[in-house]
Amino acid sequence: MRVGRYKLLIIIVLLILVLAFALFRWWQGPKVPSYTLSAMPLVQNVVASGRVTTVARTQIGSEITGVVLETRVKEGDKVKPGDLLVVLKSDELLAQVKQAELALTDLAKVKRPQAEAELASAKAQLDQASREAARRRAAGVGILSAEEIEQAVETERVARNNFETARLKAEALASGQVEEASLRQQLAVAQAQLAKAKIRSTVAGTVLTRDVEPGDLVQPGQTLFTVALNGNTEIRVPLDERNLPQLALEQTATVIADAYPDQSFPARISFIAPSIDPQRGTVEVRLVVNPVPDFLRQDMTVSVNVETARRERALAIPNDALSSVKGDKAVVLMVRDKKIKHQQVRLGLRGLTMSEVVSGLKGGDQVLVNADSSLKDGARVRVEPQTTSVMNSANDNTDSKNELPVNFD
Repeated sequence: MRVGRYKLLIIIVLLILVLAFALFRWWQGPKVPSYTLSAMPLVQNVVASGRVTTVARTQIGSEITGVVLETRVKEGDKVKPGDLLVVLKSDELLAQVKQAELALTDLAKVKRPQAEAELASAKAQLDQASREAARRRAAGVGILSAEEIEQAVETERVARNNFETARLKAEALASGQVEEASLRQQLAVAQAQLAKAKIRSTVAGTVLTRDVEPGDLVQPGQTLFTVALNGNTEIRVPLDERNLPQLALEQTATVIADAYPDQSFPARISFIAPSIDPQRGTVEVRLVVNPVPDFLRQDMTVSVNVETARRERALAIPNDALSSVKGDKAVVLMVRDKKIKHQQVRLGLRGLTMSEVVSGLKGGDQVLVNADSSLKDGARVRVEPQTTSVMNSANDNTDSKNELPVNFD
């Protein structure tokens, strides 16, 4: 009987202890995860994707109509001024050149000697007619009739006109004179047209597109090649307009090509568009790349990480601990003396995973991980601190585009 009482007493004592422990835990409040704030280096970045472009492009076409015989370059080839790109069929143009060359040969070997011979003959005839007219005038009217004298004078006049005509013709056909200059001009025009059958590059750059193949009929003004000119290479990035306040000219960036993720290279902001794309809500930002990596290609997709601000020591708080964020104001659930308190804070650097607290909190303060908890002010809680490694891992996720991730140095 006495043993039974002892057992009952022990059970009652245990129940009282369990109840007391439960009441104590209830009084302490629920266990909640929390962050402990501390100062650390922070870098604010704008992360986005963009495309590689060249500052200038040129389109190369044909000045004449013709059929393509062969192409000498393809997409991706490097070209410089004078490089042959396309050969057109040129039989008709070549015939025109031959015709102009034959005309020059005919002038030198046939027309010019004939003109010189005609001039010599006209000179002899003029000399003969002049002597005859002089004799008849000297003989006088008493010996010869007036009609005979007039005939001699007229013959001399005709001979002089023929001589003058032959002289002018010989001068025109002489070397370096009008006829030769005209034929050489015709030859130059024919040769220039023939040269147009070989389409050459006038610039240095990289062939982006080739829009012609052997057998194609090309027309003047038709684009045959698009060439990216050598020079500055740009990266164009459409950024969410929310990021505009953080951007400025000459800000540096780290760029990674999707095709070469292990080879990053530097760039800097050279242009921020003065207007917003109303359909997409983005602002175009251009970055200059110098020096340009050898592997970079036109229209290549790249990831851009623009450093917009840096703090060597900033009081950092994970973004999941923030609620009611409006501008640079937010509310956190701070734990003070093991009790909940809704605390308003002012933010500085903002990012995808971390933000800087400018006022409202200090180093060593604890805040709840769940900023949307329904706990009221004064409610007791038991904190479960999250380690720094948890905060770091949360901060390393920067895959989202057009955001402002803040990374640890």
